[in-house]
Amino acid sequence: MARQFFVGGNFKMNPASRKDKVALVKLLNEAELDPNTEIVISPPALYLIPVKESIRKDIKVAAQNCYFKDSGAFTGEISPAQLVDSEIPYVILGHSERRTLFHESSEVVAQKTRAALDKGLNIILCIGETLNEREAGETAKVCEEQLKAVVDVSKESDWSKIVVAYEPVWAIGTGKVATPQQAQEAHKDIRSYLSKAVSSGVAESTRIIYGGSVNAGNCKELSTLPDVDGFLVGGASLKPEFVQIVNSKKL
Repeated sequence: MARQFFVGGNFKMNPASRKDKVALVKLLNEAELDPNTEIVISPPALYLIPVKESIRKDIKVAAQNCYFKDSGAFTGEISPAQLVDSEIPYVILGHSERRTLFHESSEVVAQKTRAALDKGLNIILCIGETLNEREAGETAKVCEEQLKAVVDVSKESDWSKIVVAYEPVWAIGTGKVATPQQAQEAHKDIRSYLSKAVSSGVAESTRIIYGGSVNAGNCKELSTLPDVDGFLVGGASLKPEFVQIVNSKKL
């Protein structure tokens, strides 16, 4: 079964104004985009609904986070139920900025993933190692530990709604990019782990995408790797070059 190429744009806490948000949407609405690629953009929570209502229908919208409760006294949080009610189909969970800056453990990420799956959301599940962990030869170990927390609370059928985003922490926003060999090796290890921990069918069908300073200059080569099924793009998703990244599989 061929895996559909997937490109996500994580805007993070950008753009800084509604005017810039409108300009970004206009750029994408007018662009010629590969119809064979699934495209998802993730604006800040404040812009989720207006972006969903103004973006072209072949681009989906994702929240950057959600909580594991449906409602209640949880100041500053958004629930999976609210996202579903607002017709937001995707949510990013486990991003390294959430894990490091906001101290989310793999267990909390798994709890959020379970809650989101139970409401029918699709998940972009982020995993990845720090520079120290890579230099210690622990990349596969760290990724497996982060995945195991989700494997432990999920069913085999849940994985049809999960896209795994491998994002080496040392490459996010630093300008450093994993070499094609490093990216392929990590993605292959992740697929091998899913085969052992879940099933060979899930390993074969689950999309594993790469994130970490992806840009127009490196996306073409990375897109040809056998176990790289797309990208989660940060800074470049705010620029015109995002269109080139979306189209990286086009001949």
